Amino acid sequence: MSDEALALTELDDEGVFTITMNRPERRNAMNPGAFRATAEAFLEAASNPAVATVLLTGAGEDFSSGLDLTAAQDEAAGAKPFDDMMDAIVGLDKPLVAAVRGCGIGFGMTVLFHCDVVYVGESVRLRMPFANLGLVTEAAAAYMAPLVMGQKQAAELLYTADWIDATRALEYGIATRIYADEEVLTEATAKARQMAQWPITSLVEMKKMLKSFHRENIAAARAAEDAAMARLFGGPENKEAISAFIERRDPDFKQFRK
Repeated sequence: MSDEALALTELDDEGVFTITMNRPERRNAMNPGAFRATAEAFLEAASNPAVATVLLTGAGEDFSSGLDLTAAQDEAAGAKPFDDMMDAIVGLDKPLVAAVRGCGIGFGMTVLFHCDVVYVGESVRLRMPFANLGLVTEAAAAYMAPLVMGQKQAAELLYTADWIDATRALEYGIATRIYADEEVLTEATAKARQMAQWPITSLVEMKKMLKSFHRENIAAARAAEDAAMARLFGGPENKEAISAFIERRDPDFKQFRK
C-alpha cells in the first residue's frame, strides 16, 4: 500500500477536512509510511485556505492501536516520520476534532491530548503502554497528560499502563462526549461543520491563543521524551517487551534486576 493510501483525506463543502488513518487490518497501527501520510494530510489541512476545521478518525472499528510493534525494531526508520507528524499536528492552527471508536493505544491515546474536541464511542478503550514496553511517553504526553487529566490520574495510568473505558475518559477530561459507536463519526462531523460556519480567521486566532501558553512546554516535553526514548529504545527491557508481544507471552523483566 502506498504512503498516500495510509491516510485518506476528504474536504467537504462546509470546509471540514477529514483525515482517516487507514490500516484497518492492523487496527490502524502506525508504521513510518503511516506517519508520513498523516503528516502530509495535516500539512495539507493547514495550508489549504478552504479548510476550516479538521476531523481525525480511523478506518474500520478502531481509532489506532499506536506504533506497529512488528515494524518497531528500527527506531531510526520511524523517529523522523513520527516527529514530522507531531510537528504537523502541534503546528495546526485550526480546530481539530477526533472521532474515536474501538481502541486508542499509545499514539492512539496521546494524540487525543492535542485535539480540541474528542467524541468517543461507548465501547472505546484507551491505553498508554509505555512502562510495560520499557519506554517513556511520546507526543509530549509527559506534559499533556497531567495538563488534561490531572497529575494523579496521569501518573496512575502511565505507571500502570492500565486501560480506561469511555466513562473514565470523559471523567478524566480526555473525551468531550460519549455516543453510541455507530453515531460517533456522524456527531463529530456535525460538530466540525458547526465550527466551520464561522470565519476561519477567527478560528485560527482563537486556536493560536489557546495554544500559545503551552507551546514552549510542549516543545520541552517532546525534547525530553526524545532523549529518554533514545536511551531506552532497543535496550534489554524494550527488546524483551517487543519479543514477548510478538511471541504472545508474558515478558520477564525481573531477569534484568540482578
